[in-house]
Amino acid sequence: KRPQVVALYFARSAELAGVRSEIISVPQQLTSLQLWEEIVKRHPRLAAIQDQVVFAVRQEYVILGDQLLVLQSGDEVAIIPPISGG
Repeated sequence: KRPQVVALYFARSAELAGVRSEIISVPQQLTSLQLWEEIVKRHPRLAAIQDQVVFAVRQEYVILGDQLLVLQSGDEVAIIPPISGG
């Protein structure tokens, strides 16, 4: 059974997704890049920030790549876009 995780979108990612949070069903084990791909399937406009985005899974930062995540229902996955400034 696929866990139901809470996706939280911040700043630019919320603008692109059109939502601030949602429940998504994802495989229990997947890489951070595969998780991103699952999210982009729902919100294709997010692909625009793929090169700069960072995840926080259970409040720990994760970069997109082949790091394996093991998700449980109720886990929070924050999509954090580049912080604009300077």
